[in-house]
Amino acid sequence: MSDPINTAAAERAPEAAVESASQSRLGMWFDHHLYSLVASAGRLLRKPWATLLTIGVMAVALALPLGLWASLNNVERFAGDVQRSRQISVFLKPDIKLERARALAEELRARAEVGGVELRTPEQGLADLREKSGLGESLSAIEGNPLPSLLVVTPKGDELALAQALGELAEADVVQHDAGWRQRLDGWLRFGSRLAWVLAAMLGLGALLVVGNTVRLDIQSRREEIGVLQLLGATDGFIRRPFLYLGACYGLAAGAVALALLTAAEHSLHEPLSALALSYGSHFELQGFGPLQALQILAGAAALGWLGAGLVTGHYLRQTRAGQG
Repeated sequence: MSDPINTAAAERAPEAAVESASQSRLGMWFDHHLYSLVASAGRLLRKPWATLLTIGVMAVALALPLGLWASLNNVERFAGDVQRSRQISVFLKPDIKLERARALAEELRARAEVGGVELRTPEQGLADLREKSGLGESLSAIEGNPLPSLLVVTPKGDELALAQALGELAEADVVQHDAGWRQRLDGWLRFGSRLAWVLAAMLGLGALLVVGNTVRLDIQSRREEIGVLQLLGATDGFIRRPFLYLGACYGLAAGAVALALLTAAEHSLHEPLSALALSYGSHFELQGFGPLQALQILAGAAALGWLGAGLVTGHYLRQTRAGQG
């Protein structure tokens, strides 16, 4: 009579062997990736000047489109602040009494699309005109007050729709609202965004070529080592892996330097721009890249270096395989 414990152990033995082999292969795969990463970082540190030159060129190529994007985002944010505080001037008809102007102001304040209404009486308008125009003596010679009441409306929602609605009021004589500046600004922002994409494509290609050329030189210096690995039966993925990590390290370091350059530029411009904005009564401040955006930039730069190294290494390996065939 057979022992059931030994029988079950014998049945599980092949499964255990397969599982052990799978874990061993996974461990070797992980160890080689870790070794490739550490070895690539070590190769960068062994030639610091050449490494710094390559990283510097890539960093400048990355910083230019990123800086343009950051500038456009700040201009768009500033334009949004200006649009929200853009005022609409409603000049009432001359025969509208002050009591009716006050009642109309209260009616407009009750609207959901209106953020605020300021009533300026004809006397206030004449006083401002005397103060700002420098024509006090000439205005004093005019009998009476020809100026109408003025409602300064601060919009909360769509300015264009509100300006059109205000122009349809029976009491309104002239509605002053300049929407052309916003259309021109939107056009410039669209042009700047397209320009940023074009620069990103061109300079990204330049960074790709810089990484590719650097990795190509590294491949040339290790031709004999690669040839021996191919003779021993190493796969292209095994041979390519250290160079991929080398390109990724270049890209990651270049992305970090690009972010450092942009941060330094932001700090250098922060104080004079804040002082300039404060002189206009605004508290606008430059806004750089947030933590999530910085991580995305670093990941994109590392992927760019990985891609450049992969293209060059793959081309070299295809050539050597074809030569051996």
